[in-house]
Amino acid sequence: MSQLDTACQNLISEVNDALGAAVVDLSSGLLLSAHHNVPYFTQSYLDAVAAAAVDMFRGKNVNTVESLLSNQRGIEVRNSIKEVQMSTDHTFHFMSVVPGKENCLLVLITGRKANLGMGWSALRSSLTVIAPLCP
Repeated sequence: MSQLDTACQNLISEVNDALGAAVVDLSSGLLLSAHHNVPYFTQSYLDAVAAAAVDMFRGKNVNTVESLLSNQRGIEVRNSIKEVQMSTDHTFHFMSVVPGKENCLLVLITGRKANLGMGWSALRSSLTVIAPLCP
């Protein structure tokens, strides 16, 4: 098991109702690491979730908005989205770009019974562990 895998495993052990955690390379869309306890989280499913996360942070529409902002402000706006929280009928998704590693994203997925503050606290605490392990 890699150090990134261990860090993901430790993250989900810290949050009640945590389902999985992953590290995604935002420049390539590759899943760098993942740990989960959900049988239907197949590799194809995880790859699709990684691709969706890349779209939210670095996708074509995000780039278009950043270009418009750059033109309006007269300064370059790039990679401006740092954190996202998303909710579905059954899950919460916490996502944060790793500070100092603009192309590395940490994702935590929990069930809806999870405490939102605990999810963010655990994710943000894990960023310092993940940072030196990211490319």
